[in-house]
Amino acid sequence: MKFSVDEKSRLIEMAWEDRTPFEAISKQFHISEKSLVKFMRSELKLSSFIMWRKRVRGRATKNSKKNYIGFLRHQSKIHNKHR
Repeated sequence: MKFSVDEKSRLIEMAWEDRTPFEAISKQFHISEKSLVKFMRSELKLSSFIMWRKRVRGRATKNSKKNYIGFLRHQSKIHNKHR
Protein backbone atom coordinates (compact mmCIF):
# COMPACT_ATOMS: atom_id res chain seq x y z
CA MET A 1 0.00 0.00 0.00
CA LYS A 2 1.05 3.57 -0.61
CA PHE A 3 1.08 5.89 2.38
CA SER A 4 1.81 9.59 2.57
CA VAL A 5 4.74 10.78 4.67
CA ASP A 6 2.35 11.78 7.47
CA GLU A 7 0.56 8.42 7.34
CA LYS A 8 3.88 6.56 7.47
CA SER A 9 4.94 8.61 10.46
CA ARG A 10 1.65 7.95 12.29
CA LEU A 11 1.71 4.25 11.41
CA ILE A 12 5.22 3.83 12.81
CA GLU A 13 4.26 5.84 15.90
CA MET A 14 1.20 3.66 16.55
CA ALA A 15 3.22 0.48 16.01
CA TRP A 16 5.74 1.59 18.65
CA GLU A 17 3.06 2.56 21.20
CA ASP A 18 2.57 -0.17 23.79
CA ARG A 19 -1.15 0.32 24.28
CA THR A 20 -2.21 0.54 20.63
CA PRO A 21 -3.25 -2.97 19.55
CA PHE A 22 -2.61 -4.25 16.06
CA GLU A 23 -6.38 -4.37 15.56
CA ALA A 24 -6.65 -0.57 15.98
CA ILE A 25 -3.84 -0.06 13.46
CA SER A 26 -5.53 -2.48 11.07
CA LYS A 27 -8.87 -0.71 11.41
CA GLN A 28 -7.42 2.75 10.83
CA PHE A 29 -4.94 1.94 8.02
CA HIS A 30 -6.51 -1.21 6.51
CA ILE A 31 -3.27 -3.15 6.92
CA SER A 32 -2.84 -6.63 8.39
CA GLU A 33 -0.38 -7.44 11.16
CA LYS A 34 1.77 -9.36 8.69
CA SER A 35 1.80 -6.39 6.29
CA LEU A 36 2.63 -4.06 9.18
CA VAL A 37 5.70 -6.17 10.00
CA LYS A 38 6.80 -5.97 6.35
CA PHE A 39 6.18 -2.21 6.36
CA MET A 40 8.19 -1.71 9.54
CA ARG A 41 11.03 -3.84 8.14
CA SER A 42 11.20 -1.66 5.04
CA GLU A 43 10.92 1.69 6.87
CA LEU A 44 13.16 1.17 9.91
CA LYS A 45 16.86 0.58 10.21
CA LEU A 46 17.66 -3.07 10.86
CA SER A 47 18.61 -2.48 14.49
CA SER A 48 15.41 -0.47 15.11
CA PHE A 49 13.30 -3.16 13.46
CA ILE A 50 14.87 -5.90 15.59
CA MET A 51 14.31 -3.83 18.74
CA TRP A 52 10.66 -3.22 17.76
CA ARG A 53 10.02 -6.92 17.05
CA LYS A 54 11.49 -7.94 20.40
CA ARG A 55 9.34 -5.31 22.08
CA VAL A 56 5.98 -6.26 20.52
CA ARG A 57 6.40 -10.04 20.27
CA GLY A 58 4.00 -11.62 22.70
CA ARG A 59 3.04 -8.30 24.30
CA ALA A 60 -0.54 -8.70 25.53
CA THR A 61 -1.44 -5.05 24.96
CA LYS A 62 -0.59 -5.27 21.25
CA ASN A 63 -3.10 -8.09 20.66
CA SER A 64 -6.65 -7.53 21.85
CA LYS A 65 -7.23 -11.31 21.95
CA LYS A 66 -4.54 -11.61 24.64
CA ASN A 67 -5.53 -8.37 26.35
CA TYR A 68 -7.69 -9.02 29.39
CA ILE A 69 -8.90 -5.39 29.50
CA GLY A 70 -10.40 -5.63 26.04
CA PHE A 71 -9.97 -3.33 23.10
CA LEU A 72 -7.76 -0.43 24.05
CA ARG A 73 -6.80 2.52 21.92
CA HIS A 74 -4.17 4.90 23.08
CA GLN A 75 -3.52 8.28 21.53
CA SER A 76 -0.28 10.05 22.09
CA LYS A 77 -0.31 13.57 23.57
CA ILE A 78 0.73 15.06 20.24
CA HIS A 79 -1.70 13.05 18.09
CA ASN A 80 -3.85 15.98 16.91
CA LYS A 81 -1.16 18.62 16.85
CA HIS A 82 0.10 20.00 13.58
CA ARG A 83 3.65 18.91 12.82
